Amino acid sequence: MRPQLVLLLLFGDHILGRDRSLFSGSAIDVLGRLGVSEHATRSTLARMVNRGLLQRRRDGRRMYFGLTPRAVEILRDGQRRIWQTGAVNDNWDGTWTLLCFSLPEAWQRERHGLRSQLAWAGFGPLQGGLWIAPGHVEVRAVVSGLGLDAHVRVFRAQADEVTDVRQLIGDAYDLDGLAARYHAFLDRWERVLPALADPLTSRLLVVGDWLRVIRRDPRLPVRHLPDDWPAVRAQATFHRLAGALEEPARAQAATLLDMREL
Repeated sequence: MRPQLVLLLLFGDHILGRDRSLFSGSAIDVLGRLGVSEHATRSTLARMVNRGLLQRRRDGRRMYFGLTPRAVEILRDGQRRIWQTGAVNDNWDGTWTLLCFSLPEAWQRERHGLRSQLAWAGFGPLQGGLWIAPGHVEVRAVVSGLGLDAHVRVFRAQADEVTDVRQLIGDAYDLDGLAARYHAFLDRWERVLPALADPLTSRLLVVGDWLRVIRRDPRLPVRHLPDDWPAVRAQATFHRLAGALEEPARAQAATLLDMREL
C-alpha cells in the first residue's frame, strides 16, 4: 500500500475522534514494520501537511501530527464505506440513477474526465451517453467539478418488468473484473489466521486491502448478480479478521504509539 494510505488508516483507527496528535517517530516505527523507510515516511507526512490532511505542532524536540477537518471528512467517509455501507447491496429498493450527457465532439478531454468520474461514482455505461447507477447517487459534485452542468441531465427511475435487470447489469458493468478483485482478496486472506504477534500493522494491511477493493465497487444489487457472488464471502472474511484484530491492535497501540492531546 502507498504510505499515505497506511498513515490515513493509522490515524483513522487511533487518532480520529480523540482530539489527539501522533508523534512522528511512532508513525516511522509503524510504517517501518511494513517495509517503508524513515525517509519515505517523513516525506509522506510533509506532503500530507502540504495537502491539508495533517497539521503539525512541536512539543519540545518532538514533532506531532494531528488531523485537519478535511482529513476528518475523508476518514469519516471511508469508515462509512467500510463499516456501514459495506460491499454487499442486499437492501436495494429498485431505484436507479440515470445520467445522460452530450458533449461536443472536440471535447475529448472533458468526455474522458466525465466518464472516469462517473465510473468512480458507481456508474456504468448503458448505451451511448446514458449511464446508470443503483440507488440515489449524488452527482452534483462530480458534474460541477468538471464544469459540465449544462451538458448533463439526471433522472431517478425504476426498470420496467420487461427489462432483464441481470442482463442490464452485465451489459453496463465489468462483472468479471469486479469479481476478480474479490477473488484476489479471498486468495490473500480467506485462509489467514489473525496475526496477533503484530495486530496493529496486520489490521492496517487487511483494512487497507479491503478498502482498495470496495472503493471501485458500484454496490450492485446482489440479487441480480451471478450466484455465489464473491463479495459475500470476501466481506465475511474481512469482518472476521478485522474484528479479531481490533482489540489486540488497540492494546498494542496504547503501548507503542506516543500520542498527545491537541
